[in-house]
Amino acid sequence: MDSSITRGLYRDITDFAHTTPSWVQHLAELWTEAGLLLFGVLFVVAWWRARPGDPRATAVAVLAPLATATGYVVSELLKSAVDEERPCRTVAGAVASLVPCPAPGDWSFPSNHAAIAGAAAIALALAWPRIALLTVPMALLMAFSRVFVGVHYPHDVLVGLTVGGVVAALFVAALTRPATALVTTMRTSRTGVVVWFAGPGRG
Repeated sequence: MDSSITRGLYRDITDFAHTTPSWVQHLAELWTEAGLLLFGVLFVVAWWRARPGDPRATAVAVLAPLATATGYVVSELLKSAVDEERPCRTVAGAVASLVPCPAPGDWSFPSNHAAIAGAAAIALALAWPRIALLTVPMALLMAFSRVFVGVHYPHDVLVGLTVGGVVAALFVAALTRPATALVTTMRTSRTGVVVWFAGPGRG
């Protein structure tokens, strides 16, 4: 991947990062990982919220984390194929990254964090449309934070967001119908834990 297009923007963002107060830098460092945990919590909330509803809503909520995992896998496959070095190791004249630069062989393109964030944002929005007002800004902020702390180029996170979001949308679209049928069947089960997971549905 030709990183020359966004190398200057990377330097601008990382230079700016070093001018911010220390609490902003620490918050950005924290957010790059804590955002993933928050998405995990939202998956559980979306599933729990959907359980009393129709089978399709429950199915989409259950598919959301699986769609996110698939987005990550696709991103990782692209990363292994492209082999782009991290900017914190290769950009001449750039300031030091705010977090330790990943080890050689931990490639830069695309950003797995951004792919997970993009996939989670879209998958959750499909399961719970109103939550997009929270998940989309979360994903954008997480992607930006990866450049801010110095471990990714801007194009890494833009492609990561796009790949994750597209893969998640396609995954949910392809599997909603069979997943809905499965949830409907599970709700007729005599096994308590199965019914508990699938939800009681409406009456």
